[in-house]
Amino acid sequence: MIKIEKDGEEELREDWLIACLQGLVKVFQHPVLYIAVLVSLLTGYLRVKRERKDFHVRIFDVSQELRYLFPQGIVWGLILSLVALGCGIVIPEASVILIAFITIVLAATTKFRLLSPAYSIGLAFLVLFFIYDQNVSVPYFHEAFSAMGQSKYPSLAVLLGLLLISEGFLIGRSAIKRPSPKRAVSKRGQTVGAYVSRRVWLIPMFVLIPGGNLPAIFDWYPVFSIGSAHIMPIVLPFLLGFSQKVRGMLPAMAIKAHGRQVVLLGVIVTLIAAGSKWYPNLSIISVVLAMLGRELISYFVKTSDAKRPFYFSPSKLGVRVLGVIPGTPADKMGLEMGEIISKVNGVTAGNELEFYAALQKNRAYCKLEVIGNNGEIRFAQKALYEGEHHELGILFTEAADSDSGKAV
Repeated sequence: MIKIEKDGEEELREDWLIACLQGLVKVFQHPVLYIAVLVSLLTGYLRVKRERKDFHVRIFDVSQELRYLFPQGIVWGLILSLVALGCGIVIPEASVILIAFITIVLAATTKFRLLSPAYSIGLAFLVLFFIYDQNVSVPYFHEAFSAMGQSKYPSLAVLLGLLLISEGFLIGRSAIKRPSPKRAVSKRGQTVGAYVSRRVWLIPMFVLIPGGNLPAIFDWYPVFSIGSAHIMPIVLPFLLGFSQKVRGMLPAMAIKAHGRQVVLLGVIVTLIAAGSKWYPNLSIISVVLAMLGRELISYFVKTSDAKRPFYFSPSKLGVRVLGVIPGTPADKMGLEMGEIISKVNGVTAGNELEFYAALQKNRAYCKLEVIGNNGEIRFAQKALYEGEHHELGILFTEAADSDSGKAV
């Protein structure tokens, strides 16, 4: 008897392992995966085009967004997969179709902030809620939609909350890296600097859908189910996006604060959604809260930044660094965005023209007196060798002449 039970358990584990491998392969059949790659490449192309227009130089290569698409997304996908499989989060097949469709539509708008799970999963939840028991016929997917059970799915709300948490962490740790500088014009007609961070992340995550051949592992499993006795694991790619323009402070500070707010919202939504296991109406409350909360965060981030004075504006102390091109002498000297160069080779530099003139006095050596973002003065120096990058690689807010955007 014991041997039979052990054989049954081993067979069940093997079935689960095979099913998970089959579910992993399905991610390569999902259109969102390829949409994500195309969106990343297009974003990089448009960014480079704008950088060349503003500064006459490409600052970051066109594949930068593509390089940020997978690494941290895969890490978060593994974390959330363990949580989802551990809790037995089962989502209806109809929601899988809706989330993919809504994600593609939102990606087509090129407004990456709309790719938050608050909108993609939130809209899918609301659509399912309103069409439940309405005898709605969906072409090609009639069976998936007609097989829906109750309209209040705690699992979808929990999934939304978990992805919101991951979105917040990705914003705080990934979106702060290499934001793109740009020039803007203030209301007074003055040329000022700003930064734009645009990212998309792909989170491949294991979820369970009903209708498979796998029985539950334990009597209490899955916790967040929709009443199906048999389930199937599948890897779904969730596309998350982010976009923020910063002009009133250093971009890293503003973007990190944005990420912390999203993490807090995600934690609150997840806790409320978990309560919907016992009180189903909480799932609706958590989803509406996620959508409204995410919209309010974006609104307050934008309005609070607009109220601040321009951080990257001309300074009386010298010339302000708007950006530094990677791999150039300026990058090797450790110059950072927002710093002010007060002297070049011992000569005061009050504007770009004076900076250029002082730089030409010694073409083999460069010594800069820099006022850091902490207000302290430091010196940055470097010997310049033939064959190195022909420019220092510093981007300034204003141009000294008609070739303004050129890096020096």
